[in-house]
Amino acid sequence: MVRNRCTSPVWQATAPVLAVHGGAGRIVPEELGAQRAAAARRGLSQSLAAGMTVLRDGGSALDAVVAAVLVLEDDEQFNAGRGAVLTAGGGVEHDAAVADGATRRAGAVTCVSGIRNPVLAARAVLERTPHVLLSGTGAQELARREGLAVVPVDWFVTARRQQQLAGIRPSDRAEPEFTGGTVGAVALDIEGHLAAATSTGGTTGQLAGRVGDTPLVGAGTWADDRSCAVSATGDGEALILSVFAHEVDALVRLAGLHLGAACQRALHETELRAGTGGCIAVGPDGTVAMPFTSAGMFRGAIDATGDPRIGMFTEDNAC
Repeated sequence: MVRNRCTSPVWQATAPVLAVHGGAGRIVPEELGAQRAAAARRGLSQSLAAGMTVLRDGGSALDAVVAAVLVLEDDEQFNAGRGAVLTAGGGVEHDAAVADGATRRAGAVTCVSGIRNPVLAARAVLERTPHVLLSGTGAQELARREGLAVVPVDWFVTARRQQQLAGIRPSDRAEPEFTGGTVGAVALDIEGHLAAATSTGGTTGQLAGRVGDTPLVGAGTWADDRSCAVSATGDGEALILSVFAHEVDALVRLAGLHLGAACQRALHETELRAGTGGCIAVGPDGTVAMPFTSAGMFRGAIDATGDPRIGMFTEDNAC
């Protein structure tokens, strides 16, 4: 059985609803430290505020998740946009995806560099092309045509990520410390529509061209008004092999499982592939699930009551 470390894995919320995450991994108080914990909490709070402002103004779930992820991409505490982890060669490669539950369509970009906010490029793929996934230069050309902000690659690189890369051995598969992870958001708007968005820099020291679960629709990102919206984080290869986000959808839509149980079952499939991680998910009835099997997960949620719930560690009753 999956080791669900979240103390309260399911929350029944009132629409509109927004949940966000900033990555799952070895997030423990004694290693994270008070200063970085406060910075992460501040980033999650600002992300929730940005997305909920959209929802309260009658905006769509898709608008809300993009707004929430934009905040996290610009916050160097997390592994997306500025401050993302570096490849083995010290480069920057971003992945992002958005999924619209109303239309059951999605857009994603992978292996891009220089696009300030990759989530906007993913949305451009969804709304401005007939495609689902664009990579590398093709995605970057689309971003330029759509007038998205483009910045020098070194704008994304921070001293902390350089130090992190220098401290990892070629044989290591995991980061020596957790300094922020993949980001994501899921939402239910007042019209009853669902959406999800996810953005990442990948894994520290990854080979150039590596693609994780984030931009693979059905693995790291999913939304369907009939079932759920999901954004995943954790060991990308295991999430891909378990087709994680679609597994949650199938367990809800076809097997009739409750959203919380579906997320736990899907995480168990990930564990069978030697992976840990977590997810945020929301259903059409306002159910919010934020389970994880790693040591911790940056996470938060807010609904129509306006009372945000934010947590990082296993003891945080935030979900």
